[in-house]
Amino acid sequence: MKERIMETSILLFAKKGFKETSIQDIADELNVTKGTFYYYFKSKEEVLLDIHRSYIEHLVENQETILRADELSCGEKLYEMIFKLIYDIEKEGLRAKVFFREMRHLSDNHLLSIVPKRDQFKMNLQDLIEAGIKAGEFRRDLPADIVTLGILGITNWSYFWFQPSGERSAQEVAAIFNNMLVDGLQLKGE
Repeated sequence: MKERIMETSILLFAKKGFKETSIQDIADELNVTKGTFYYYFKSKEEVLLDIHRSYIEHLVENQETILRADELSCGEKLYEMIFKLIYDIEKEGLRAKVFFREMRHLSDNHLLSIVPKRDQFKMNLQDLIEAGIKAGEFRRDLPADIVTLGILGITNWSYFWFQPSGERSAQEVAAIFNNMLVDGLQLKGE
């Protein structure tokens, strides 16, 4: 039931927004009482926190799997990360939408438990950019921290416009981003 409450909340938060969705809306959608909701969650914000926590933990796990792939170059790892971010939006579309759009509704206390994982994701990406620079794969004239923020801005915002059933697949979008970002980062022979 806890997972059903989360999934239903994701649907409603994505459709109506966090503030506009009541606990009664969630209970009605599930055809249960508010007491059932409160048995599993103390508040609507706690549901939102669980959605955020599970989403970012999933992203970090995928990212760390890619980082451990010793057979891949830094450029290949970066492409895999970009693809995985777009693919997750395709696979977890509404969860991604809620994750990015509704974070502002988490209290400071709840944010404290999410921000370190988000920072870890960002730092893992920045460390990869720095490793690519050190290995001579990526250009030295582009600051790794700004490149990292640029990549996150481009990929994270795609939740807003990317349509899995649209004209381009996650793989095609990742390839386009790869051409823009990874190819632009690569050190060209002089």
